[in-house]
Amino acid sequence: MQYICLIYSADGAGPQPGTAEFGPFMQAYMDFTEKVKSDGKFVAGNALQPTATATTVAIRNGKTETMDGPFAETKEQLGGYYLLECADLDEALRYAAMIPSAKHGHIEVRPLVVWDS
Repeated sequence: MQYICLIYSADGAGPQPGTAEFGPFMQAYMDFTEKVKSDGKFVAGNALQPTATATTVAIRNGKTETMDGPFAETKEQLGGYYLLECADLDEALRYAAMIPSAKHGHIEVRPLVVWDS
């Protein structure tokens, strides 16, 4: 079964570029990515551009509306994701706990509905 691990953290939380902690933080992400690949769990994963680049689309009264920024009103922002192939939720949660941002943010784990084509 496929599980998406959505990586949320507040802007400025965790190690920031230009600090001594940032290099090891990014290395931890590279190490995690290599682990899920070598374990055969990796399906996909990417970081997202900053929320300032987001545009939200909605249809209201038959008209398309666009708004700058993400829809959610929260201090935490969706920063990236991993899509993993795991035997069950318990296994997906074990891997999600290894994602470096879990130490200063949150990882939302959700099973995917994979439509047959």
